[in-house]
Amino acid sequence: MKHASQKTIQLIEPMLKDIRSIPGLVEKNPGIYYYKSRAFLHFHEEDSNTFADVRLVEPEFQRLPCTTENQQKQLIVKIRKCLKSISG
Repeated sequence: MKHASQKTIQLIEPMLKDIRSIPGLVEKNPGIYYYKSRAFLHFHEEDSNTFADVRLVEPEFQRLPCTTENQQKQLIVKIRKCLKSISG
């Protein structure tokens, strides 16, 4: 599965806008986010589907689908919940 292309990043831009508003996340490159000094979130594509690799539980990334609007909303909820729990 390859990393998300520029085209895919543009397609998920509305979700990325929401992710950019989450305190603590730093976007190092389009669609690549760090929390503190550690990689936290990036995106992949396969066929016409988009997936997020997100570090919700240390130390591994978890791959979650984020093709549909509903999947994207669920991803954002999970990210917010995770970061809230680790930041206190």
